[in-house]
Parts: sequence; structure tokens; C-alpha cells
Amino acid sequence: MPDLERHAVVAGAGIGGLTAAVALHRRGWRVTVCERAPGPNAVGAGILLAPNALRAFDAIGFDAAIAAGPTAGPTAGPAAMGLRRPGGAWLNRTDGAALAARYGRAPLAVHRSALVAALAAALPDGAVRYAAAVTGVDDADGSPVVRTRAGDFGADLVLAADGIHSPLRRQYFPTHPGLRYSGETAWRTVLPAAAGADAGPAADVIETWGRGERFGVVPLADGRLYLFATAVVPEGYRPADPRAEFLRRFGTWHDPIPALLERIDPSAVLQHDLYDLAAPLPQYHRGRLAWLGDAAHAMTPNLGQGGCQAIEDAVVLAHLLETREVPAALAAYSAVRLARTDAIRVRSRRAGRIAALTHPLAVACRDLAVRAAPAGFALRALDDLFDGFTLPAPAVPAARAA
Repeated sequence: MPDLERHAVVAGAGIGGLTAAVALHRRGWRVTVCERAPGPNAVGAGILLAPNALRAFDAIGFDAAIAAGPTAGPTAGPAAMGLRRPGGAWLNRTDGAALAARYGRAPLAVHRSALVAALAAALPDGAVRYAAAVTGVDDADGSPVVRTRAGDFGADLVLAADGIHSPLRRQYFPTHPGLRYSGETAWRTVLPAAAGADAGPAADVIETWGRGERFGVVPLADGRLYLFATAVVPEGYRPADPRAEFLRRFGTWHDPIPALLERIDPSAVLQHDLYDLAAPLPQYHRGRLAWLGDAAHAMTPNLGQGGCQAIEDAVVLAHLLETREVPAALAAYSAVRLARTDAIRVRSRRAGRIAALTHPLAVACRDLAVRAAPAGFALRALDDLFDGFTLPAPAVPAARAA
């Protein structure tokens, strides 16, 4: 079957699903992205695109800086990244230029909705179908049919990028234990860019660790500030007054946190309990269906790699499909991606447990250990994350099945 006639249906118009659609479209596939939402979603928070994700985007010729806006400029990475204590003392701090020199790219922080919009704009008109939630996939004879609320689609390939609560994961892996609560909830919001004396902190990515609480500040490349906070609370905990909750937990922490709290619009705060998969999936494919991103390997955000790994998934899968028949490419995708993503999932959960310690003695020991680490330790600890993206060697070209 000619390349232009091969059809991929993607369930989910998030970062991973749209990256996969763009990667396949640029390799000659016809793509249909089915999204349950009624239209493009402007709600969301920030994402820090690490060097591994940026290199993955480079591999498909997509410039993520488009999502940063016209005022960002070519060096819109953070001035520094580091950890602080609530009183303001630094636990560690890494210069942004050192990050760029070591990994070839500085991290890029953008608004999720801007990145999603830029990816969608790279697809043909009509490729993204809104109000088209995927309700199931029939693949009994090797010719998948995707069932949606907007009609059915035949496909040569189906990609399940339908998120952390993936219905397709539940359909095809009914005995999998599913999600596991991490013990923490998270709040996220984005503040408008300030001006003059009220402009706030320098362009540092800062995370402050307390006792069972964290607060993060991420300057976005477009001048806005992405704020996040976490707390160890029972699953389902929802404060009646978010502003009072923030002031109670973080109001006495170091500058500029109190001033930032005053600028928060409670109606613009997102709250989500943090989950990851309780166990890895046995594989990331079944027949002509493959899972990617949170649907495949939901992880806590402690390493900032959830979206980055979804981007890697999408680019690796499209690369493998260039020289392999669909079933062989999906099998290779499982083999290549499962070990890396599950190792990061486990590492992220462990990092969260350390950051969320509540006992005063344990917290003191943690902070002492972080401060005592050699200057280059924080960078070396990132090597396997930021340098870990590679494209598999191409297979010998084979005739592709219809």
C-alpha cells in the first residue's frame, strides 16, 4: 500500500498524541486524531521541555520554540535551576549555561496549551476531530476499526494516547492493577507576566522543599510564571478556600513566594492528585495498537519527564515505522521503550518520596545530603534522562503489509 494511503488513528490530542500525528504525517501517513474534548483547550499549566524532548522534536523537524511566542528569543532557557529550603537557603543550584553546554540544549519552559496548539497547527486541516471520544477498538482480524462518538474509522495503525485514565489500556489490559496514589496532591497555575519593580524573581527554575510540602516557580519563555505546589494529603482532599490553603502552607516561605501567592487567581488553579501506574504494562502494543505517554507509563511529575517521555515515544515509534511493517515496528517499539520509561517511572516515584518526607529528622538528613553532594553531582544525575534519547538503528527495508 502506498505511503500516502496508510492511515493512523490517534486517540487523544494531548502532547504525545499530537507529536505522534505530526511525526507520522511528515513521513507520509494520513492521520486522524480523535479527541474527547469539544474543542481546543486553553486551560492548563506549564511544561519544562528537557533537552531529551527538544532533541526528539528536532528529529521530526518540529521547532518547539514556536510555542514560546515571538518574544522569547533563541536563548529562552532558565538562568539556573535549583532546590531551596523554605527559609531561602539553597540546597543546590545549577547554572543554565552549564546545562546547555553539557546537553547541547537548554530546557525550554512553555505553556502546555501553546505547545498543543503549535503541534495541531502542524497537521492538515481537519486532522484533529473534536467531540470524538474513542470508545473502543476492534482489531480481531488485523484491520483495526476505531469506534468513536463521531463515527467509526478504519486504520492501519491505532495509537492510544488517551491519558492517565486510558480507557484503551483498561480494555486491553483488564487484569492490570492500574493507577496508584502517590500520597500527594498538586496545584498548578500560571501568572501573567509582571512589569517593572513587580516583575518578580530572576529567570530561575526553583523548587522549594519543606516538610511534606513543595513549591515551584518556573518562568515560561513568553514571560509568564508557572507555579506548582504539592502537599502530602489524603486522596481526594480538596480545600474549600485554595488561597487560604496556600497562605497557610507557604505564606511564610522565602521571597518571592508570598508575593506570588497574592497574585494567584483561585479560579485559575488546577488541582490533581498525583498517580502513577502500580506496575509496568507487559508490553506497549497489541496487534496494530500501541500505547504511548501516560496511557503507557503514567508517572509522577517529580522528574519533569512525563510529557518528555511521551514525546520520545511518539518520535521513536514513527522512526521505527519507516522501515518496518506495522506489527514488527510496534514490537520493536515495546522492546525499545518499555525499559527506559519504566525505569523513569520508578525513579520518579522514589524521588517524590524523598521530596515529600515529613519527619523533621528525615527532612534534616535529606537536606544535608543534598547540600553535601559534590558540585557536579546534580548534573551527572540528569545524564541518563537528558542524554537518554536515541533513535534505534533502522531495519532493513521490508515490504509493508496493507
